[in-house]
Amino acid sequence: MEATSGMPRPELLQVADAVAREKGIDRDEVLGAMEQAIQKAGRSRYGHEHDIRAHIDRKTGEIKLARFIEVTDDIENDFTQMSLEQARIRDENINLGEFLIDPLPPIDFGRIAAQTAKQVIVQKVRDAERERQFEEYKDRTDEVINGVVKRVEFGNVLVDIGRAEAILRREELIPRETVRQGDRVRALILDVRREQRGPQIFLSRTHPTFMAKLFAQEVPEIYDGIIEIKSVARDPGSRAKISVLSSDSSIDPVGACVGMRGSRVQAVVAELQGEKIDIIQWSEDPATFVVNALAPAEVTKVVLDEETNRIEVVVPDDQLSLAIGRRGQNVRLASQLTGWDIDILTEEDESERRQEEARKRAEMFIKALDVDEVIAHLLVAEGFTSIEEVGYVPLAELAEIEGFEEEIAEELRNRARTFLSEEAERLQKRREELKVADDLVEFNGLSLAVVVRLGENDVKTLEDFADLASDELIEYIGDADNMTMDQANDLIMEARRKLGWFEGLEDETDETSEDAVEGEEA
Repeated sequence: MEATSGMPRPELLQVADAVAREKGIDRDEVLGAMEQAIQKAGRSRYGHEHDIRAHIDRKTGEIKLARFIEVTDDIENDFTQMSLEQARIRDENINLGEFLIDPLPPIDFGRIAAQTAKQVIVQKVRDAERERQFEEYKDRTDEVINGVVKRVEFGNVLVDIGRAEAILRREELIPRETVRQGDRVRALILDVRREQRGPQIFLSRTHPTFMAKLFAQEVPEIYDGIIEIKSVARDPGSRAKISVLSSDSSIDPVGACVGMRGSRVQAVVAELQGEKIDIIQWSEDPATFVVNALAPAEVTKVVLDEETNRIEVVVPDDQLSLAIGRRGQNVRLASQLTGWDIDILTEEDESERRQEEARKRAEMFIKALDVDEVIAHLLVAEGFTSIEEVGYVPLAELAEIEGFEEEIAEELRNRARTFLSEEAERLQKRREELKVADDLVEFNGLSLAVVVRLGENDVKTLEDFADLASDELIEYIGDADNMTMDQANDLIMEARRKLGWFEGLEDETDETSEDAVEGEEA
């Protein structure tokens, strides 16, 4: 059976077209919202327990209203379902799974029904508009956009960006920056995400990418890909550093970003409320890059430690405050820009420290090898840092040291080996006294000296070791090994894996991953 049709209603189609144009959403979504509103009014009139559906003809605007009854063997609701036997009394050709359709007369909307229908339509149109906004902006993160300030609420700025509204939170505004209703603002689309109240578009003027995008707008060579921005570090509203690299050797990347008489960089500075910008030549060599990044301070010496990702920089005494910067700003930004932890020393500090290290090594050689200060200092001057190096260096290399004859070199090497052997026996004996378990001794990555220190701190099994925190491990072993926090963490995690602490968790993770993959495939 067909549902009865009402009169043609072209005005419905005109309203739908107008709303669709105004809100920038699909005409079918507006008509769908109208259908849901009519269904809701129909259920209010005929009973909410019935399955009442409405359809608006997309060409004429006619409204069809009908009650649907499903034909099924498994009846759970007498209002919306019917057995095949009963259904065949009304329609002998009907089959299971099909619907009996009872046409209903068009509704004469009352005031309350009309108000309810209006609310449904408004809500559905709003939902459709929000979905359109999300789809339009979800792939536009990291894009710079212009907008007009609609209002300021508790420091947060609501910005009209054309077909949507975005929020510029207080912490994403440049410090001491003030904006008023009607002001034009330029900002980075930081994030677009769905929330309970609909899609939210978040903007930022403090993010490093915002500065990079501003330079791309001002410097054609960056837009064209000839100059690449490698990294950006910002202290918003105060100072920033940006590193650049040119793929064309004939183009100076720093000069191109500065522009004629500083015109290009000044345009960015003006947009960022006077933020001072250091433009730095990027270098593949970390030492050179760090030296460039610390500009305008001069650097006399650089020492890299790739294992800990630290770099030690020595500057003249009168350059220390310039290198560090006000409240540590210069060195902090240089560290963010390069990705290296930077330690700054003056030449005097570095000299004192070097002398102290040399004195300690000399004392170690005097005590372990039973030699005088002259020989100990000669070993230090030649770069020897441990007894092991003296004991196992080729004899010819040791004999090459000025003032060392072959007999002296051989004697030194023998004394070193004797000391190492006696020290190993002493440590082994101490380890047995402490009753340190074999599983800790045999664990890869721990020297016997470290094992003894651990035993003295009541860490005597691999399980005790696995239960440590990284800072505890470093505190317990002291100067027995030059261990970094990362190395300590890696060793503890390896011990936990060896003991099988993560087996159950790994299985659960694998199962979760498999379920996720199956879900995606489905």
